Amino acid sequence: MIDLHTHSLFSDGDLIPAELARRAESAGYRVIAITDHADHSNYDLIIPRLVRVCEHINAVSSIRAIPGVELTHVNPAHIAGLVVEARKAGAKIVVVHGETIVEPVIAGTNRAAIEAGVDILAHPGLISPEEARLAAQRSVCLEVSARKGHSLTNGHVVRQARQAGAQLVLNTDSHSPSDLITREFARRVGQGAGMTDEEIDVMFQNSEMLAGRVNR
Repeated sequence: MIDLHTHSLFSDGDLIPAELARRAESAGYRVIAITDHADHSNYDLIIPRLVRVCEHINAVSSIRAIPGVELTHVNPAHIAGLVVEARKAGAKIVVVHGETIVEPVIAGTNRAAIEAGVDILAHPGLISPEEARLAAQRSVCLEVSARKGHSLTNGHVVRQARQAGAQLVLNTDSHSPSDLITREFARRVGQGAGMTDEEIDVMFQNSEMLAGRVNR
C-alpha cells in the first residue's frame, strides 16, 4: 500500500510521526507521506520537523516515509506562493485541501491548486470538467479518498478524471490508526467509485510513480 495523504499530531492526527509510520509499516504499507495541515502560520514549523523525522525513519525501517504538507483552507489568492514556500521548506509532497462538499472550502481552491502545480488535489469534491482537463495538462493527481465524508464525491471525481485523462491516486487521509487500510480495501474503494480493475491498477501505478518521482 502506498498512501500519500496522512496526518500526525503536528496537525489533527492522533499519533506522532514515528508511530504513524510504524503502524503503517505493520499494516503492510511500503510508502507513506505525512502531510499535516498547514497555512502561513505553521508550515515553517511543521515541514522541517517532518523532514527530520522521515530521515530517521527511512534510515532504519522497511517503510519509506515522505515529508509533505496539506495546505488547508488557504485563500486561493495565496496558494501559489505558499506552494513555493512549502517546497523550499522541504515538502516532497504538496497536497492542497480541495473543495470537498463536507467543508466550506473557498470556491476557486481547486483551480488555484492545479494552476500552482501541486502534486495532489485532495478530495476535490464536485470538480468541474475544465478543472479536470487542467489537472491532466498540469500532471496534478486527483484524489480518490477513503475517508468518510470526503469519499461522497469519489464517483464524480472518477468520471471527470476519466473524461479528461487526469491521473488519479487513492489516499486514506488518515488521522488515526483505524484509518489505515489494506491494498485490497483500497481496491474496493475504487470499485465503489465505479472504477474498473484496469483503472484501479493504473491508479496504484500513479501512486508508485509519484512516490518515486518526489524522492529522487
